[in-house]
Amino acid sequence: MAVFEYRAMDMDGSAAVGTVIADTARQARDLLRDRGLTITQVNQAEQPKGRRAVLSAGRRGDDRTVTDFVSELATLLKAGIPLLQALQTLEKQHSRRFRAVVQELADQVAAGSSLAEAMRRMPGWFDELSINVVDVGENTGSLEVSLKRLADFKAKAHRLRSRLTTAMLYPAIVGLIGLAVTVFLMTYVVPQLLGALTEAGKDLPTVTRAVKAASDFLIGWWWALLAGALGVFLLIRASLATKAGREAFDRLVLKIPILGDLIAKENTSRMAIVLAALLRSGLRFVEAVRITRRTLKSTVFRKAMDRYEQAVASGRDVARPLAEAGVFKPMVVQMLAVGQQSGQLEDMLEQLAEAYEQQVDTAAARLTAMLEPLLIVALAILVGFIAFATILPILEASNVL
Repeated sequence: MAVFEYRAMDMDGSAAVGTVIADTARQARDLLRDRGLTITQVNQAEQPKGRRAVLSAGRRGDDRTVTDFVSELATLLKAGIPLLQALQTLEKQHSRRFRAVVQELADQVAAGSSLAEAMRRMPGWFDELSINVVDVGENTGSLEVSLKRLADFKAKAHRLRSRLTTAMLYPAIVGLIGLAVTVFLMTYVVPQLLGALTEAGKDLPTVTRAVKAASDFLIGWWWALLAGALGVFLLIRASLATKAGREAFDRLVLKIPILGDLIAKENTSRMAIVLAALLRSGLRFVEAVRITRRTLKSTVFRKAMDRYEQAVASGRDVARPLAEAGVFKPMVVQMLAVGQQSGQLEDMLEQLAEAYEQQVDTAAARLTAMLEPLLIVALAILVGFIAFATILPILEASNVL
C-alpha cells in the first residue's frame, strides 16, 4: 500500500487536506468519495527516509512509550471516542519519533485496516502478544478492555525488568570501579613507587616482585589481554547464537545460587502474567500457550512450555510433562494442572503471578544485599594487597621494620 496526499471539499464546502492509504490513486479517490468528499487533487506521497526507518524498527527503550500509548488509547476508547479520532488525538501529544508510528496507525485505520493489521506492519514496535490481544479485542467488540489488560501486562513486565536491572546494576558499577582502580594502580602507581627502588638494586620482597611482574605484564602486553578478552567475548557470543549453546548457558545460570532462583521466579511470573492476560482476552488456549512460550527469555523455560503446549494440544495430562521439565516448582505444576481441569486457570494464574512477583522482589533484594558487602570486601582486599606490596619495600628501605 502507498500513502496519498489529497485536497478536497467536504459537504459544508470547507477545504479538507490529509493523507489516505491505498493500493492505487483510483482506490484512494474511491475511499475519499465514500467519505463524502469532493476531490480536487490526489498525489502519492513519498515517505521520508527518517520516517521509514522509525516505522521499520523500534528500540527496547521505547517499551515504556508503547505501554503509555496503549493505556492512553484504552482510556480514550472507554470514554466513547472513535478509534480513528483517538489515534489522531494521541498523535499530537507524543514525541517526534513515536508520533510517526501513531500517524501511520491512524492513516492505515482511516484506509480501512484494523488496528491489529496496522500494528502487524510494524513488528519493531508491536510484538506478537500485543497484536494478538488487539486482534481478539476487535473481533469480540471489546477493544478498550483488551487494551487495558495489555497495558496492565506491559506495566507488570516493565516492573519485573526494572527489578532485575536494579539488582544487577550495583554489582556492575562496583565491579567496573574496582577494575578501573586496579588498572590505575598497576599501570601508574606501582611503576612510579617501585621504579627508584628497582634502579637502586634493592632486593624486593616476594609479594612486591609478584605485583611488579603483574604490573610489567599489564603495561607491556595490554594489547594481548584486550585481544584475548575480545576473543573470549566473540567465542561466547557465537556459542550463545547456537541453540545448544544458549540452552547450556541458561541451564548454567539457573544453577547459580540466588541469581538462578531469581531468574527462575522471573520467568515463572512472566509466564503466569502473559498466559492469564491472553486467556482473559479470549484467545484460544493452545494459541495463548504458544505466544506465552515465545515471550519467555530462558530457553529452558521455553522448552518446558513447549512440552506443555504439546500436552494441551494432544489432550494429555499436563502435570507430568511440566514436572519432567524440572524448571517449574511443584506448586506451579499442580496449579496449572488443577486450573485447567477445573476451568479456573485464569484466576489461578493471576494468583500465581502475584505470589511470584513478591518472591521476585524478595530474591532481588537478597541478591543485592549479598553482593554488596562481598564486592566491597573483595575490592578492599585487592587494593589493600597492592598497596601493602608497594609500601613494604619502602618501609624496609627506611629501616622502619
